[in-house]
Amino acid sequence: MKITKVDIHKIELPLKEPFIISYARYDVMPAIIVKVYTDNGLVGYGESLPDEHVTGESVHSVLAALKYQLIPAILGKDPRNIQQLHTTMDGELVGNGAAKAALDIACYDLLGKYSNLPIYSLLGGRKHEDPTIPMVLSILEPNVLAKQAKEAIRDGYHEIKMKLGVDFEADIERVRAVREAVGPNILIRIDVNQGWGSIQVAKQMIERLSEFRVTWIEQPIKAMDVSLFRSLKESSNTPLMADESMVSPQDLRTLIEHRSVDYINIKLMKCGGIYPAYQLATQASLFGIKCQIGSMVESSIASSAGFHVALAKENIISTELSGPTKFTTDIGDLTYSLPKVNMTDRPGLGIHIKEDTLFHLSKAFEEVII
Repeated sequence: MKITKVDIHKIELPLKEPFIISYARYDVMPAIIVKVYTDNGLVGYGESLPDEHVTGESVHSVLAALKYQLIPAILGKDPRNIQQLHTTMDGELVGNGAAKAALDIACYDLLGKYSNLPIYSLLGGRKHEDPTIPMVLSILEPNVLAKQAKEAIRDGYHEIKMKLGVDFEADIERVRAVREAVGPNILIRIDVNQGWGSIQVAKQMIERLSEFRVTWIEQPIKAMDVSLFRSLKESSNTPLMADESMVSPQDLRTLIEHRSVDYINIKLMKCGGIYPAYQLATQASLFGIKCQIGSMVESSIASSAGFHVALAKENIISTELSGPTKFTTDIGDLTYSLPKVNMTDRPGLGIHIKEDTLFHLSKAFEEVII
């Protein structure tokens, strides 16, 4: 089986409401969708949803990387050889995880369809428990967040994830309002997306938030301060998670050597797809570190890919792949019975793609062929 052609769609996924985090506001989610064709008639789907603040990529850079370097390098290759695929891509470009993730996911989809197996089976098999997602709340006014949190619990969510990091005093009031709204037993996790900046501010904020019994605090400091997590952990009893600081195996090595975090957030868009995500989770498991599969708010394609990785690794204890719940229109049919996701045993990614919706959402289209 050989790759003969790749279609590239630049799309905009329409959000139900703006998604607001410490460093950006999104009214739509721009993404790149690839369709990888083979000489035996199979088609695999992949997705790239880059973030300039995390991977240093944009949809424009991903489009260029795919069109001019990555796709030409893999045309004619066997998509079933995932290891060779990554060796080839890494030989073309350093980093560019989100661009590489699109092709990685598409090739795993092809491998699953060729084998007539879901991707989690190809990764070693499905663990017993079904993945769940928290309700992710944007940075809004405390009273709005309290209302949304109550509604989320009524809708079936068991956990709340709060985005913070814009205004320190307002952050405290946001968490206070949500805790009072949902009561003492609902789990609340915090994601700062680097917004507290310095380790001094982070220490103060973590201490002030301790009364609200948060599950963990994710990326409270700047991404480049990966080595400073150790100092933060020594001064706090609240568990810490690294996200933007945890991109490469080298980052994980630093965190392990310093014993500085309790959890890591693995995102397929950061590391380059399913293959490197599984490797990172395996590396973390050797040192007793629990993992989360996080989201860049992707469609059903990349969300499904992340869930397959989570199903195949025991030390992945959290999934935040909620993108499909946030769109008014999605290109795939991944569904949720909140707070669980409905994963099927269909081959590959296990989802059907709505081709008419894909073309309707497309803002640009490219075709790369042998």
